[in-house]
Amino acid sequence: FSICPIRGRILARDPERGDVVVFKHPVNGTDYIKRLVGLPGDTVQMVGGVLYINGQPQPQEPDGIFVEANAPQGPMRSMPRCANRPVGPGEDCEKPRFIETLPEGQEHAILNIDDGFGDSTPIFVVPEGEFFFMGDNRDNSMDSRFNRATGGVGTVPFENLVGRADRVIFSSAGSSMLAFWTWRPDRFFERID
Repeated sequence: FSICPIRGRILARDPERGDVVVFKHPVNGTDYIKRLVGLPGDTVQMVGGVLYINGQPQPQEPDGIFVEANAPQGPMRSMPRCANRPVGPGEDCEKPRFIETLPEGQEHAILNIDDGFGDSTPIFVVPEGEFFFMGDNRDNSMDSRFNRATGGVGTVPFENLVGRADRVIFSSAGSSMLAFWTWRPDRFFERID
């Protein structure tokens, strides 16, 4: 992905709700990339898989099925969660896809398999100078819904933001960039919405 520095000359504005942002984990400094959904002072809650911002549900419209191979992914080599389980190795893993609309009208795709442990939460109040992030693959994201003690990121301070992501430059399902057979060239240079 490409990064436009938030504090640099390239991007002369504060991050906005709906931006996909690269940030440093507040505890261990690992790079994360998630969608900004909560601004300072906002309330954020998940109720039955629906995102609520400042007490208002954010509309979701069904948008078909997302399909990927049921194969180990990423550095942790974890298997994807599939709505059509059980799924054998290498078979199609299906996930319902929805288009979510944020308060300012920005639309983006999300995946939501079932009513999991992150689909219903308490109300979070975003502190001043911090932001609330969520992954678009809702049932496979350790994000601001989860506190740092359990491996989540909690709310993220402004100084941890690296930049806004605009494009996918490289994508691999493997644990090493050298494993060329795991590369996903169909995602190379894809625009991030």
